[in-house]
Amino acid sequence: MASLYDEEKVAPAGKNGFADAHDVGDGTNVDFATLVAVDHSHDIKLRTMSWKKATALLCGDQVCLAIMAQSWSLSVLGWVPGIVTMLAAGALFWITSYTMWKFIMKNPQIKDICDFGYYAFGKSKLAYEFTGFMLLANNILLIGFHILTGAKILNTLSDHSACSVAFAVIVALIGIVLSVPRTLNHVSSMSMVSAACMAVAILLWMVFAGTEAHPGFGYAGVWPLDGAQVVTRAFPLPGTTWVACMNAVLNITFLWVPQILFPTFIAEMHTPADFPKALAALAGLSFVLFIVPPAVGYRFLGQYATAPAFGSLGVLKQEKAVAAFVLVPTVVIGTIYANVSAKFIFGRLMGRSRHAYSNTVVGWGVWIAVMTFVWALAFIFGEVVPSMGDFLSLLGAAFDSFFGFIFFAVAYYHLHRGAFFAGFGRSVNTLVHVLVMAVGLFLLGPGLYAAVEAIIADYAGSTRPAFSCADLSF
Repeated sequence: MASLYDEEKVAPAGKNGFADAHDVGDGTNVDFATLVAVDHSHDIKLRTMSWKKATALLCGDQVCLAIMAQSWSLSVLGWVPGIVTMLAAGALFWITSYTMWKFIMKNPQIKDICDFGYYAFGKSKLAYEFTGFMLLANNILLIGFHILTGAKILNTLSDHSACSVAFAVIVALIGIVLSVPRTLNHVSSMSMVSAACMAVAILLWMVFAGTEAHPGFGYAGVWPLDGAQVVTRAFPLPGTTWVACMNAVLNITFLWVPQILFPTFIAEMHTPADFPKALAALAGLSFVLFIVPPAVGYRFLGQYATAPAFGSLGVLKQEKAVAAFVLVPTVVIGTIYANVSAKFIFGRLMGRSRHAYSNTVVGWGVWIAVMTFVWALAFIFGEVVPSMGDFLSLLGAAFDSFFGFIFFAVAYYHLHRGAFFAGFGRSVNTLVHVLVMAVGLFLLGPGLYAAVEAIIADYAGSTRPAFSCADLSF
């Protein structure tokens, strides 16, 4: 199986006399114009996205169901720690994403997060393989989460008219069909529809939460078991455990850390220098969507806030209306993660063969087989994991600590080594990236401990049986 580090010292001429991007040595003699020219000489052209299409893809990935889980985080942390965590996570997201882009501009041959890890850690084969494992583990579990969520939505919409496993199979099959396009340029079109549907769902949820007489359900029971009045707090309720607070923080950082996909997005832009435009649009949208709707939800749901928060609504018809619009982004976002995952496996299998970039029966056959494998494996994980919510906290601690923080602190070190304090601005930026590294290590240590403790607690109580037909309605 071919990989970037296996081919690094080989530089045969590609079509039109250009060296292929994966065959260039240290990247010093290649630029994006050359890589685009090589790519456009192939039958299947990947480097075709404009920054506007990239913006649509970014928004399609970020405007997701996890936004509706943030009201629960506020109910655990309270207004002050919750909003501060959201603002800090957003600021660090912008800074680390910009550092990531600058590092890729210095190393144009990077095509995914695995290549990023390879170069950031001194062209380490171990770093490449370890990052590849984290990429697949993270993405496949996330796809499994979206399959499970899709099954819950279909249960809710149909009043559990069929076995939940059957609904999960339906979602997985739809995902496979939508994942057939091999370029993210095509997927970005679906992302625009996905983001629009999620925006409608969020708007409906806020309107329903604000106009209904009282919430319907919370983790402490059906209204009014946890109090007839909705209560919000500035700080955590006395007696709230450190594990609960840490998992609420992980729930926030999970939403703000999508950078695992960004190198692949950049690699499929025809002008990667324009990525900051897409990043600025995404950051502006995220600051609004990741803070305002959760705050509105917490204001009207208070201690009854669940994750996702539309499960707290007291009127079933309103809950179904929101769930119907959530179904589209649930499948499309799974498709984005599947595309990135399948590209990594496909690239390892096909290497530099003509099947990797041409419309051949073998190429398309392997692509569809790999995509089917990714969704099938995700389906299994979605069915056997007892609590996907806590496992997402585990992902946030174990993987987002690297993909959202540690990787980019290391990249900053390489970008500015020997000139960390060259001026006031650079000095501040250096201190910020020291903080980035500290946050990453904190998530990897205490954060991982909290996530594991939550999973242990899940297994200690009643858990959802594997491949159960039980009603999974929200």
